[in-house]
Amino acid sequence: MSDDIYKDIAQAYAAAAEKAPGLKSRFTAAGFDPAAVTSVADLSRLPVMKKEELLKIQRENPPFGGFLASDLKDVGRIYVSPGPIFEPALSDGGGHGLDRLFKAAGVGPGDIILNTWMYHLVPAGLLFDEAAQAAGATVIPGGVGNTELQAQIIAETGVTSICASTAFFLTLADKVIETYGRDAWKVKTAFLGGEMGDWMAKRRRIEAEYGVSTWAAYATADLGLVAYEDGGEGYLVHPDRVVQICDPVSGEQVAHGDPGEVVVTARDATWPMIRFGTGDSAFALESNADGTVSRISALQGRVGAAVKVREIFVYPRVVEEVVIGTPGAKAAQAVVTRENDRDMIRLSLVLEDGADASAAEAAAADTFKLHARIRADEVNIVSELPENAELIVNQKDR
Repeated sequence: MSDDIYKDIAQAYAAAAEKAPGLKSRFTAAGFDPAAVTSVADLSRLPVMKKEELLKIQRENPPFGGFLASDLKDVGRIYVSPGPIFEPALSDGGGHGLDRLFKAAGVGPGDIILNTWMYHLVPAGLLFDEAAQAAGATVIPGGVGNTELQAQIIAETGVTSICASTAFFLTLADKVIETYGRDAWKVKTAFLGGEMGDWMAKRRRIEAEYGVSTWAAYATADLGLVAYEDGGEGYLVHPDRVVQICDPVSGEQVAHGDPGEVVVTARDATWPMIRFGTGDSAFALESNADGTVSRISALQGRVGAAVKVREIFVYPRVVEEVVIGTPGAKAAQAVVTRENDRDMIRLSLVLEDGADASAAEAAAADTFKLHARIRADEVNIVSELPENAELIVNQKDR
């Protein structure tokens, strides 16, 4: 981490507060002077802002909650993450830092990358696309689904690298080998989406079975790249990020090696993410002299209430929207499980007497898809739910 990063943060966020009234209000409420930041101790005087808090602020003052510190004409795209949370995409030639991952993996000129991440609304597809091109590779924008066609593309164009969720990578690899034979499989590198549980063991099996090296990064829609694999243990922190591992309640920095919430401050403040709580849990593998993190572990899980389902975080607010958007619904609950290496999410609905069950099931499914950006696997009508039942229950690790 550069010695002058705190000087840059002080200048950038002091200027940003003059352009972004939401940010200025946050600073004023905390009695925080960004211009006075000279160290992580100064930075830590600002309370952590949770993702759920940003969601609430944006709902009250859409679309950006008063946090955009640049002119709208400079915003190239607006991404829409589940919630919804709106994230402006500002000019950046490297996929907001993700090009570092491709370069670390040795992927660049001469490589053909099939990018199967979603290109619509959420940032994953476009960020990986931009990053791969910045590293010099050629990209095929595959997006999600169309297994047979994408398998044919892999075989006929000589794809050397795939960006995909672990599950979809396996589906594609098996389809290519089954349909076109092992010789048609030219893929040497896979950039996979993170999972909890035995993901690293699964990656080792993939590497042995399919003859690829696997790579991953830790990135969010709000910040772009936070950290990335470079061949060492865990993830190397991006040099333009101040990463702290903090107590999820107090926001105080925890001791080296202790798990806590990943809290990030970006050096740039056009989209001012300062002391932003990602909701992800990890621990420091290597720390800087001031206790900030230079290398973080693999993610340990979520410290908040959101549950990751098929690469998308589903928030309790989504289930609230299901109740609001379903005629006759009194209550709802989502339960997430892991079955046959696939995340499953099932909705349970409690209806008013006389409500049309068939219409309610259809409305609930449509509302859930609208707000979560994924489909519910099942919608079931139940007579009751426990009093004060959680809106979303994670049973993936049971």
